[in-house]
Amino acid sequence: MEIGVPKETAEGERRVALVPDILGKLVRTGDAEGGEAVEVLVQRGAGDGALIPDRLYEEAGARLVDGAAAAFSADVVVKVAPPSREEVKLLRGDAVLVGFLQPLTNGEGVRALAQAGVTAFALESIPRISRAQSMDALSSQSNVAGYRAALIGAQQLGRFYPMLMTAAGTIRPATVLVLGAGVAGLQAIATAHRLGAVVQGFDVRAAVKEQVESLGARFLEFDLGGDLEGAGGYARELTAEQQARQQELMAEAIGKVDVVITTALVPGRRAPLLVTEDAVERMKPGSVIVDLAGEAGGNVELSEPGQAVVRHGVKILAPLNVPSTMAEHASQLYARNIEALLGLMIDGGRLKLDFEDEIIAGACIARGGEIVNAAAREAAGLESAA
Repeated sequence: MEIGVPKETAEGERRVALVPDILGKLVRTGDAEGGEAVEVLVQRGAGDGALIPDRLYEEAGARLVDGAAAAFSADVVVKVAPPSREEVKLLRGDAVLVGFLQPLTNGEGVRALAQAGVTAFALESIPRISRAQSMDALSSQSNVAGYRAALIGAQQLGRFYPMLMTAAGTIRPATVLVLGAGVAGLQAIATAHRLGAVVQGFDVRAAVKEQVESLGARFLEFDLGGDLEGAGGYARELTAEQQARQQELMAEAIGKVDVVITTALVPGRRAPLLVTEDAVERMKPGSVIVDLAGEAGGNVELSEPGQAVVRHGVKILAPLNVPSTMAEHASQLYARNIEALLGLMIDGGRLKLDFEDEIIAGACIARGGEIVNAAAREAAGLESAA
């Protein structure tokens, strides 16, 4: 069986789907089980963005191939970003594709995969159950994004984060407010706290209060009408009245801090608006906002996705694909997620897809020429989800 690792072509994407140590384990899988050999085809230069030279892949047992066509010709192709239309054409009709496929927002791409006959597995669709934690690439990459966001805030602030007691006097610590206490938010809280800032965390889900406080932050609470936790552990979408109330209370809190980091997302929908222009106006000149939801429209009214702007004396940054800025470690974590999922698909060096397994069935979005995931079908405009 062959596993293909093509070089990522999406703009700004520096990660790679497999790293040498994980690749070596896959190559040895067949031999260890007395089954068929697993061969991994790595396109030359696939690891360059993550600072992984071709020779390390060769030493791990990979076969280096020239051009994308050879890597995409494998039985199983593993990627980070969704394949382009041209890359879909390179896939075999009986191929298996694994990666971030954006099933709720990339309807055209999902339709193309189904039409090509590809069996496609989206890491975003893996069920959020205990048995699948090792495959949760959304969480592993969100950890990277949250850590990086805290560093961006510290770098852009132009003030000290920790309290400093010097002969010239005492400098008070910076104050940081993190909006959204999912994986990215909790990592941002932990990192900002380690840097010495006084940190607050906010989330509409009351259940995360203990997690926020365990990281040394104060939990900011607004009464929006009960716990607002939705399916899969995500926050559910607020009503218009709840959003207005939240924005009003949030503006007052935001005006008192030096750095705001926003991480709030609702799967398949535009990111909720948390920081209004009024809130930005209340911040001190030189304050910083890092909007991690830029790719989903942003949590900040004045954000410009992919840009850094100054509005009312406040720096507002909405970086895109933040995990890719730490491509080496992001790729290591992502490759472990891929390895765990492939562990359910490969038996004795052979591909065996058990669609009775809830992880395999849940992650599959296209199979046999059809889009089989209900939410993906709706996103592709084929029918409403049941």
